[in-house]
Amino acid sequence: MTKELEDAQHKFELADRYYDGAQRLEQMGLAIPEHLMKFTVIANWCQIAVDAIHERLKRKGFRFPGQESGDDELWRLWTANQMQTKARLGDLDALIFSRSYNCVGTNEKNPNLPLITTESPREMITERNPRTGAVSAAAKVYEVVNGQPTRGTLYLPHTTIWLTRDDGQWQEDARDDHGLGVVPVVPKFNRRRLTVPSHRTLQGQSQMEPVIPLVDSAARSLTNAQVAQETHAVPQRGVMGAAKGDFVDANGKPLPVWEAYFGAVWALQNKDAKTFQFDASEMSNFERMINLYARLASGVSAVPAAYFGLAADDAASADAIRSRESRTNKVSELKQEDFGESDAETLRIALLFRDRRVGSDADRIETLWYDPATPTKAQHADAVVKLVQAKILPIKGAWEELGYGAEKMRRYAQFMREQSADPTLEQIARDLNSDAAGSQ
Repeated sequence: MTKELEDAQHKFELADRYYDGAQRLEQMGLAIPEHLMKFTVIANWCQIAVDAIHERLKRKGFRFPGQESGDDELWRLWTANQMQTKARLGDLDALIFSRSYNCVGTNEKNPNLPLITTESPREMITERNPRTGAVSAAAKVYEVVNGQPTRGTLYLPHTTIWLTRDDGQWQEDARDDHGLGVVPVVPKFNRRRLTVPSHRTLQGQSQMEPVIPLVDSAARSLTNAQVAQETHAVPQRGVMGAAKGDFVDANGKPLPVWEAYFGAVWALQNKDAKTFQFDASEMSNFERMINLYARLASGVSAVPAAYFGLAADDAASADAIRSRESRTNKVSELKQEDFGESDAETLRIALLFRDRRVGSDADRIETLWYDPATPTKAQHADAVVKLVQAKILPIKGAWEELGYGAEKMRRYAQFMREQSADPTLEQIARDLNSDAAGSQ
């Protein structure tokens, strides 16, 4: 397993660079002279393609089958391990690298709160049973010194073993014989396939992969445009019939080249000298090509073209914006289904660590997500208010949709009871009703 993980490091490093916009042009097959490197431009569309999906992935709870709302205990296990933040980092890694991992372990300080962590695919890998598809073993290697990991963890169905590396040999450092019969590691794949295609070495695909060729092409066009801007966009000037002595100052000293080019060349006293100017090159062809790449990137990434800096010709009405983002929202919903299954399995294993056994309903834990079509709080609140006004959603359901916890909902319910029993408010209501009746 560790050999497979080692072989994947180059691919992970490349994905890291593309997400950060730090890829080198030689990686694209574009040879740039050293003195022109300052003209290179990278359009970081890879990050846009990932973040547009990632921003729409937000969990609001978990529930057992038959429950109408989220389960408080499952949410407590999740949030007590700071997984509301860590899981989002895991989602981001899965979108960038094609995979990430959730791990569960024994908590020696508090056995009632199993440890749940999110692990990077750069440090962890799993092995699966080809018949059942279940994880049969997992390994994590970390603390790299001189290119070699010095610590590791081996996850087996009944045991978790911590290892240290000494003189090139792995030595057991500690172990946890939990005896649960399950490997406490849950992979989270992006764009998983039934079988790994022959042109890949790993399961899953980065969300950036279809965009990368277009990012490379756009970088070429942008870099060429930068060079052309310096050499062809400004009108080229020339002079015929002038001598070197014509370009001197009042003291007879030669003028600097730039001063001569921008000033003296147009004010020569030599009557035989003639100046001329070439027409500037047209730069719109670069703009057309970059706009074409932006449209193509929008198509393969399911992200609106406006996200890539391409302005639409029509006015951006609310309906038009929703229409353009429909594919983005649908892709986000599919990610929620895939990633949600991994999160639910993680909690099932956590319950197994805590209780040593779980009921059959734990096999159907469901992950609850916020609507990806309303990624901001204001948009989500507006959608919930409309559902309440249409009497589709009760007040308590609105609180749940807004992500209020159980304690907060109980407190708000108490406020509403106190408000409805307030004699002052009741008197005001009676006075208003009386005034309305008298005016009829």
